[in-house]
Amino acid sequence: GESISVLVTPKDCSRCHAQEGEEFAGSHHSKAGRILGSLDNILADVVEGNKAFVTAGHPQGVSAASVNGCWQCHGSEIKVIGKGKLDPATYPNSGIGRINPDGSEGTCTACHGRHDFSLAQVRHPDTCGKCHVGPDHPQKEIYETSKHGIAFFSKIDEMNLDNPKWIVGEDYWAAPTCATCHMSATKTQPLTHDVGMRISWNNRPPVSVRPEISDAKMGLPGKDVPWQVRRASMQDVCSACHEEQWIDNFYIQYDALIELYNEKFAKPSGALYELTKPLKDVQMPFINEADWSYWELWHHEGRVARHGASMMSPDYTHWHGTYEVAQTFYTKFIPAVRKMIEEGHASSDPEKNTAADALAAKLDEVLNSDDHKWFLGKMDPAELQKRKDAQEEFKSRYK
Repeated sequence: GESISVLVTPKDCSRCHAQEGEEFAGSHHSKAGRILGSLDNILADVVEGNKAFVTAGHPQGVSAASVNGCWQCHGSEIKVIGKGKLDPATYPNSGIGRINPDGSEGTCTACHGRHDFSLAQVRHPDTCGKCHVGPDHPQKEIYETSKHGIAFFSKIDEMNLDNPKWIVGEDYWAAPTCATCHMSATKTQPLTHDVGMRISWNNRPPVSVRPEISDAKMGLPGKDVPWQVRRASMQDVCSACHEEQWIDNFYIQYDALIELYNEKFAKPSGALYELTKPLKDVQMPFINEADWSYWELWHHEGRVARHGASMMSPDYTHWHGTYEVAQTFYTKFIPAVRKMIEEGHASSDPEKNTAADALAAKLDEVLNSDDHKWFLGKMDPAELQKRKDAQEEFKSRYK
C-alpha cells in the first residue's frame, strides 16, 4: 500500500515551489508560531485559560483557549504521539506559523484551501479574514470600509480572480485586494510570498517601527531591505491606478498619523508603564487597571488607529482608533497611574516611596508637555480663544 501524509508542510511544497517556499520562510507569517512567552500567550494560557486540557503530547495540560484560539491562527507545535497519530491538542491546525515535525515553520494551507486550491479563493479578502479580524487587528473590517473594499465588493465580477495571470492594471482594474497590494505581481515586479516586503511601518508593537528593525530582531533576511525600498515597491502597486501626487500625499498623511500615535501616546504611556512595575505587589501582567489599560491602548486601539490609516478607513482610524486611544489614556490609564503613585507614597516600603516619586515626576513631565497640558487646564490662552471664536463662527454660519 501507499503511505498518505497527514501533514503537508512548506518543506513538501518547496519541492516544486522553491522560490515561494524561500520567500515564505523569510516572512513574519512563517514565524507566527513563536508566540510562546508573549503577553498574548499568557492571556490565553493563564488569564483566560487553565491546564485542564490534558493529552499525550501535553501531559501537564494546556489551555483550551490557546488550542482553539491563538494556535489556530498563529500555529501549533505539532506533536507526534505514535505511528501516524498526531496529538489532538496540536492537530488539526492550519495556523500560518505552525511548527512542523520536519523542522519547517508554517503551512501553505493557511491561505491555500486544500479542497480546490483555487486562485480566486486565495486572492479574495475573505481568506485573510480567518485571522486578520477583531479588536486588535481588524484589517479585513478596515479594508471593507475603505474605498478599495467598497469598490471590490461592488465590482467583484470584474476582478478576474481565477485568471492564471493576475496583474493589476492589465488583467483587472476594478479594485485591489489584500493580495494585490501585499503579494501579487505588478507590471514591474514579481509576486512575493513575503507579505512584509511592501510595508514601510511595522504597526504591531507598542511603538511603530520600521520593518527592517523588527526583521533584524527575528533574524529574517528582510533586515537588509530598508523601508524606503519596501515603500517604493508598494507605491509601484498604487501607481497602477493612482497618480504620483495622490500616492505621495497619502503617505505624508499616513506618516503623520504614525508620528502622532508614537509621540503623543505610545512613547509616554510606555515610559509611564515601565515605572509602574516596581509598585506592583505581584509581578505578573494583567493584575491591575494600569496593566489592562496600557495593553488595550497599544495592542487594540493603537493598532486599529495605525492600521486604519494605512488602509484609508477614516472611521477605524478615528472613532475605533485615536478616539479610543485617547479615552483609554486619559480616563483609564492616567487615573490608574495616579492611584499607584498614591499607594506608593502611602507604603511603609522605602523602595516603593522612591518608585512612586519617579513615577510622579514622569507623569508630571508627560501631562505638562504641549501634547497633554490641555488635560490640566493649561491650554495656551490664545489657542483657547481661537477655538472659542471658531465655535462661535461655526454656530453663526449654520443657524
